[in-house]
Amino acid sequence: MSERNPAQGTPEKVTGSGSAPDTAAPAPDTTPPAAGAPGGVRATESGARAGAPDAVTPDTGPSGTPGDTGTDAAPAGASGPPETEATGPRPSVGGANDGTPPDAAAADLGSRPLPDGPDLGWVNPLRDPQDRRLPKIAGPSGLVIFGVTGDLSRKKLMPAVYDLANRGLLPPGFSLVGFARRDWEDEDFAQIVHDSVRDHARTEFREEVWQQLAEGMRFIPGDFDDDQAFEQLRAAVHELDKSRGTSGNYAFYLSVPPKFFPKVVRQLRKHGLAEAPAGSWRRAVIEKPFGRDLRSARELNRVVHEVFDPEQVFRIDHYLGKETVQNILALRFANQMYEPVWNRSYVDHVQITMAEDIGIGGRAGYYDGIGSARDVIQNHLLQLMALTAMEEPIAFDADSLLAEKLKVLKSVKLPRDLGEHTVRGQYAEGWQGGEKVRGYLEEDGIDPGSTTDTYAAVRLEMDSRRWAGVPFYLRTGKRLGRRVTEIAVVFQRAPHSPFDSTATEELGANAIVIRVQPDEGMTVRFGSKVPGTSMEIRDVSMDFAYGESFTESSPEAYERLILDVLLGDANLFPRHQEVEESWKILDPIEEYWDTHGRPAQYASGTWGPGEADEMLARDGRSWRRP
Repeated sequence: MSERNPAQGTPEKVTGSGSAPDTAAPAPDTTPPAAGAPGGVRATESGARAGAPDAVTPDTGPSGTPGDTGTDAAPAGASGPPETEATGPRPSVGGANDGTPPDAAAADLGSRPLPDGPDLGWVNPLRDPQDRRLPKIAGPSGLVIFGVTGDLSRKKLMPAVYDLANRGLLPPGFSLVGFARRDWEDEDFAQIVHDSVRDHARTEFREEVWQQLAEGMRFIPGDFDDDQAFEQLRAAVHELDKSRGTSGNYAFYLSVPPKFFPKVVRQLRKHGLAEAPAGSWRRAVIEKPFGRDLRSARELNRVVHEVFDPEQVFRIDHYLGKETVQNILALRFANQMYEPVWNRSYVDHVQITMAEDIGIGGRAGYYDGIGSARDVIQNHLLQLMALTAMEEPIAFDADSLLAEKLKVLKSVKLPRDLGEHTVRGQYAEGWQGGEKVRGYLEEDGIDPGSTTDTYAAVRLEMDSRRWAGVPFYLRTGKRLGRRVTEIAVVFQRAPHSPFDSTATEELGANAIVIRVQPDEGMTVRFGSKVPGTSMEIRDVSMDFAYGESFTESSPEAYERLILDVLLGDANLFPRHQEVEESWKILDPIEEYWDTHGRPAQYASGTWGPGEADEMLARDGRSWRRP
């Protein structure tokens, strides 16, 4: 049980051995009461009363050994352990509300043996999964990054690890192991991470956080078929278990091209790294693309699942780690005002756009032959569509979310005429950002005869009661007008208007626009009367912005996703069933494009080829200008 210390305002643990009371006469306690202590209760219990157990200070156990600290201690201002079925009502000690004199209550407490603290049945409320006073913090663990010298690792992964440590969300002994084809020592690797953190971290650099993180960094040089390198990796993992207390818990992040996935996972199995010790876990993290078609995706899943169970595999789609994407579920299912109109009776169509204002940069080797549809539509945009269209899950857990998203993906209906309702394009030279830029076919490392798409737009429908007849338009491209990702739910116009046409000629369709990036938030567009003597109605917007509504800035997507991997929370990770269903949607479109002409050209800095505008015009609609 706990006894309130009035002077400190925090509970102190009192333990007893359960033995018979001491018959020796104790010396009288002459310690004066603490200032403000009620009822003469002394700030320090000496255990001088007959049979009273020895007092235990808050930072020591029953034998003077270090006791529970941190989250195991009750929060300041708490009134001691909660009443539970195991403990029953708490005894009133010192200043109880039942009228018992404090000294008498304490004497009564000391007249009977007390159980030891661990046997009280008290559960720390801060460890309750439903408690929101503390954030979720990863337990003892480490992260191994393959391909640690790549851009993704330097610009996203390593800064995200530091930001998590800086926010206190990683354990003190967290370890980071890099694996790459560089002749580096541990110190060289630490310096690379240091420079990456300085250049790209979201949070302020703090030397004490860096020093603690750097102590757990190791680097393993070698190729993916180098058995000796993987033996060194296994030795490093065992050494970190002992020196850093990682408890055998490791996530293996494959930040490498997909063609190396099978080789890396098989090496992990061969050298005993994929199998976790008893009571520990091992997980594999895989970056997109998950194959380049349905056949290759199934083969990749088969190889990976030979080594890791499906629940051990975390497929990264960094868009699902963005706050605004997660807010789609909150917007729809935590509010009553949206769901009644979120269906075919009120929605005219949905547009999902991911536009980039840059070219392929130095990614020619990866991008050529993949294209924008495989790179973006197959994963990012179809996931956004699934979250927008799904039914309410029975719970916010991985299995429930998977069930509802799969229903959406399986209900997707491709257009009968793929030539009319799909468009692909390539950016040509033009002006962007005030400078002349090259076209795709003039980029370094690109075959002048390449038919790889840098722009793709498709029209999809769903065979479901909620969305029957509502088209979903998905588009993505490089070298477009600006960098933006948004979901626009465009509503039908009012079936009847009492206003004449001149009053509403500037009135568009109502819309809810979810801004995923860069200005995270939401816009609701509706019509309002223009001030004046005449009736004129014009579109206005009502905005919600994360940066203005919340004091805490949104974490980077990779921060959230890496933490979820270490916690084993799979809510934001596509499962292999979703990956395969997505390829079933895209494969027929890619096969059609392979046999029908070349991509349409569009000038850099514009919003895509004219054929995409014509695609919507045939439906009596037009693209939104983000």
